[in-house]
Order: sequence, then C-alpha cells, then structure tokens
Amino acid sequence: MIWIFRRIKQFYRALTAEISVDDEKYIMNHLSRKEQELFFALSTIDQYHSLNVAYTIERLIIEDKQGIDREFLIRCALLHDIGKIDRKLTIWQKVFTVLVTEFAPKIADDLELRGNKSIHIYRNHAEIGAQKLQRMGLFQEAKLIARHHSPPREDDTRELKLLKIADNEN
Repeated sequence: MIWIFRRIKQFYRALTAEISVDDEKYIMNHLSRKEQELFFALSTIDQYHSLNVAYTIERLIIEDKQGIDREFLIRCALLHDIGKIDRKLTIWQKVFTVLVTEFAPKIADDLELRGNKSIHIYRNHAEIGAQKLQRMGLFQEAKLIARHHSPPREDDTRELKLLKIADNEN
C-alpha cells in the first residue's frame, strides 16, 4: 500500500515538475559544467526528481550526523538518473513502464527482449549512468550510482544507503 502512495506522490510531482531559478543555482553550485550538461540533458521530470533526491540527501546528512562527504553525495544525487538521458519518456510512458515492470514482470521481460528500449533503460539506468560517469573520470560517483537500485548488501556504504533512502522517498 505504501508503494502506491509513493507512486501517486511521484506522479503528482511529475505533473507539476518545474525547475526554478533557485534550483538552477543549486545545480550550478554542486556540479561542474560537464556534469551540468548531463543533468540538463535529463527530462524536466527526471531533473526535478533528482533535485528532490539531493534536497532529501541534505536533510538526511543533517539527521545522520556521521562523517559523510556532503558534496560527493549531493553530486551523486543530482546525477543518479543520468542513465535515462538516452530515452526521454512522456509521463504516460513512464507510468506504463513502471506498472508493467512492477505488476507484470514476465510481460516486461518479453517487451524488453523484443527491443522495448523504455523498459531496458528503466531497468538498467543505474549501470548505463555509471558508464557515462566513468567515461568522464567520475569513478567514485559511478561506483555508487551503479548500485543505487541493487538489493542491500552488508558492504553497502553509508553514502549508498542514504542515496537509496533519498531516491525511495522521491
């Protein structure tokens, strides 16, 4: 049931997604020019989501009170979905992709095998994004982002755990 409410909240945010001047300043303060190019290549919906993940990270870091590299984690939050750049989906395509993947995984498997790029990107965007970051020399960011949708492991870093929490909240 919580999943449904979280997805409804996500849908509403996607419908109302807008990047403000203050958001742009925030992005420019935390990302290099090359990183900004990647970020702004995302759809507005994904930019807005990534910003909310970064803002949630800010709150979680304050609550965590452990030695977290704030700038690194904010950068990761802003860039965590860049694997979606190659396939910008409309809101209805996103809804279909999420629903079929969650509720009919065998159908999603079949669609992906038949070349459905939307499902492929949705399922593999963490690894795709990590490869993009590695090509830019952002190896630590790539390592974290590659695992942001993976099942929990004992060796998960505190940064990875916080990124997963922030992404799930948004």
